[in-house]
Amino acid sequence: MVSDISTTLALIGGGNMGSAMLAGLLGGESPPYTSDRILVVEASPERAEYLTSTFGVATTTLDEAAQRAGTILIVVKPYHVAGVLAELSGNLTDEHLIISAAGAIGIAQIEGSLAGKNPVVRCMPNTAASVGEGMTAISAGTHAQPADLDKVQSLMECVGRVVRVPESQLDAVTALSGSGPAYFFYLAEALIDAGVLLGLSRPLAVELVNQTAVGAGLMLREAGDEAVRLRAEVSSPGGMTIAAIRALEGGAVRAAVMSAAEAARDRSVEQRSA
Repeated sequence: MVSDISTTLALIGGGNMGSAMLAGLLGGESPPYTSDRILVVEASPERAEYLTSTFGVATTTLDEAAQRAGTILIVVKPYHVAGVLAELSGNLTDEHLIISAAGAIGIAQIEGSLAGKNPVVRCMPNTAASVGEGMTAISAGTHAQPADLDKVQSLMECVGRVVRVPESQLDAVTALSGSGPAYFFYLAEALIDAGVLLGLSRPLAVELVNQTAVGAGLMLREAGDEAVRLRAEVSSPGGMTIAAIRALEGGAVRAAVMSAAEAARDRSVEQRSA
């Protein structure tokens, strides 16, 4: 039974991102939370049953979540946020920390929906949180203190890496790392199909591409901002790789990636302004 409100987390929303967060927070050899310190609010009875059976967490109502948890993490679709905040507002004290991972909902909108002066921190994680390798950007609201940001950073570091940015940069962050996993999955899908086109079995192509992605990702993380150097080191003069790179450049892949990121950024702005 949860008893200490200051060390209890309420997760509002048990969809894909919510379950990714649960997997990250409760996984590993030394998880930062135990299941009895996390409460989940999920509207779908079937989904709530799944989360309870999978992660061992209790599901509850918004009212009870506010009464039993000092930290509220909102991970619902943007169109549900207004209703969630309206129901939460009357049950909050100024000590409740509100963390929003709902895309396209600005801090001003969240603060304007609350009756008090709650510290609000907006964050943008990605689905790699489910394997402890997420990338999250966080931004402080008007009433958030350095200690609140520290708490949110510590929380999100349980599921990956964290950077602090001004809220004005979160639309760009959403386009890059928030949507980023989908771009890599799309490239992996294309490479797997290329393997099949070249005569490999699909299972073999999947194994080759997936492990290549893991290895390349680790190399990138170690190299920092030296992606160009890593690519050049594989591209021998007159060799196969540079021929492939030329074909990619001829197909304007680099420009397409930049356009895709701009489209995601613009869509984030549109949704926030709607």
